[in-house]
Amino acid sequence: MSESKTNENGEGKVRGKSVLLRRQKIVELVQSRGFASIESLSEKFSVTPQTIRRDINELTEEGHIRRYHGGAGLSSSVENVAYTARKVMCRHEKIRIASMVARHIPNNASLFMDIGTTSEAVARALLEHNGLRVITNNLNVASILCQRDDFEIIVTGGVVRCKDSGVIGESAIDFIGQFKADFGILSISGIDTDGTLLDFDYKEVRVDRAIIAHSKKVFLVADHTKFGRDAMVRLCNVRDIHALFTDCRPPADFMEMLVRANVTLYVAEEEQS
Repeated sequence: MSESKTNENGEGKVRGKSVLLRRQKIVELVQSRGFASIESLSEKFSVTPQTIRRDINELTEEGHIRRYHGGAGLSSSVENVAYTARKVMCRHEKIRIASMVARHIPNNASLFMDIGTTSEAVARALLEHNGLRVITNNLNVASILCQRDDFEIIVTGGVVRCKDSGVIGESAIDFIGQFKADFGILSISGIDTDGTLLDFDYKEVRVDRAIIAHSKKVFLVADHTKFGRDAMVRLCNVRDIHALFTDCRPPADFMEMLVRANVTLYVAEEEQS
């Protein structure tokens, strides 16, 4: 009996070391790539997706990484996940949000569109519209919308941020100030429970503030991972927007905050049902 217990204890220690080593390597991968999917981690470590989900949950609780739908990313208030990783994070959720937003934009409308992968999803969803006039500091948005000959696409001046083709700087702010658009489409990195909208780059935030100031209506597009996510730069308060478009109903404390701020909430999963 004692020999059996010794073997079991020995196996338990080996399994424990194996789990710790795997989780350490998961953290290292996330830190180097910015994001790692459950599928890729499952294949790399030859374990089930359920095992990887448990690893991610534990590492998230310990504060090493942040759990996202479909994988894990950096847990940081000073550095955003890399653009290439954000393109695949919550991809289907962003498509649903974008489709919902497009239904609230009429033909022949004028829009500001900012930097972000969710804004790019909205651009793709707007390709079925007619006669749009779009002012953007996002070269990816401009490239997507240029597929339509009847769209007028206006790109701000400024400094191109090579990592995501965003245009920032004083020239972009001054350019936006020349217009008054029907809608401003904004994306965001985080939403605090007090209603503060947060991002990582103060230069990008300054352009977004100009968009808010020169839009008749401001639509915020944000998937569920943005609720409670931390970032160090304050954009504004949720009171400054007119509507929030997301993929699933926010937690109760955020719902109360949105009601107090008089923000109209659109939820993709509820519209589809």
